[in-house]
Formats: sequence, structure tokens, C-alpha cells
Amino acid sequence: MVCEECRKRPAVIHITKIVNNRKTEAHLCQECAQSRGELTFVSPTAFTFQNFLAGMLQHSQATPTGPSVETPTAYCPNCGFSYNQFKESGQLGCSVCYEHFQGQIKPLLKRIQGSVAHTGKIPSQHGVAIECRRQIEMLREQQRTAISQEKYEDAAKLRDKIRALEKELQETKERDGR
Repeated sequence: MVCEECRKRPAVIHITKIVNNRKTEAHLCQECAQSRGELTFVSPTAFTFQNFLAGMLQHSQATPTGPSVETPTAYCPNCGFSYNQFKESGQLGCSVCYEHFQGQIKPLLKRIQGSVAHTGKIPSQHGVAIECRRQIEMLREQQRTAISQEKYEDAAKLRDKIRALEKELQETKERDGR
């Protein structure tokens, strides 16, 4: 494919933009892409999670009618880091910042990852055992609740499920030689 701009060099940069639900594509050589301002990064390492987070924060403060809405300046009581500094850098100053700015951070996390709880990934090799342990813990919690509510029949059913899962977990360990 040849560059759409100069029609001389091969197109190595393929750009897709969606603005107001309208998709446009451009196929450019590196020189034409740079001259059009499409390549604003210096290196692949310039795109960091902090830059992404800072961009999301600035975008989340924007209104449909115009510029960003300023949030009141708040400072962490532990390290003195401000929320505005977090918006600019995408990094917090200390562990207390997470608690102090949770009102602003939780909606952002929900938008980025769909939930505010981090569950991590399960390695495929050990996934069965990990998932089994998680189910056992969940059932134990349900069992404790059932007992506290004096629903002993439900608690007994949960006990039986827990025992079956524990047996399955033990068999998996023996089969895998762990």
C-alpha cells in the first residue's frame, strides 16, 4: 500500500479515527504522518499507564459543552499530594491517597476495568485449583451467614457442597502431583 499523502513511499502508519460516530482511515508513510502531527509520541515507552490514567482523568472531567470542570483542590493528610497532581501524573503520593481520594478514583476505576475490585487473572495451569478455592471461600462465607441467621438446613447443604469441592481439590492436587 502506498502513502495516501505523498503517493511515493509505502504506508507504514495506519490511522483510524472515530469522531461523532464517523470513522475515517488514513494510510501514511512515517514522514507524512509526522508532518501531519499524527505521531506525537517519542518512543513506545512514552505511553505509560500513568499517562493513560492522567488522560482518562482529564477526559472524565470534561463536559459535553466545553472545557473541563475543576474539582476542589484536596490534599492527602498524610503526604500532602493533591488530587490535581494525581490528575496530571496519574500517580498517587502514598497509600493513604487511595482512601482520601476514593470518591474520585472509584468511578474512574469502574469505567476503566468495569469494577472497583481487583480480581486478577487466573493462570491456566493452576486455574482449576484456584477457582475451586475461591468457590470454597464463598460457600464458607454463605455458610457462616446461614448459621448466624439460624438457617441450619441451608448451612448443612452448603457444608456438603464445601466437602465435595474440597474432595475435588484434593483429587486435582494428587493428579497434578502437587
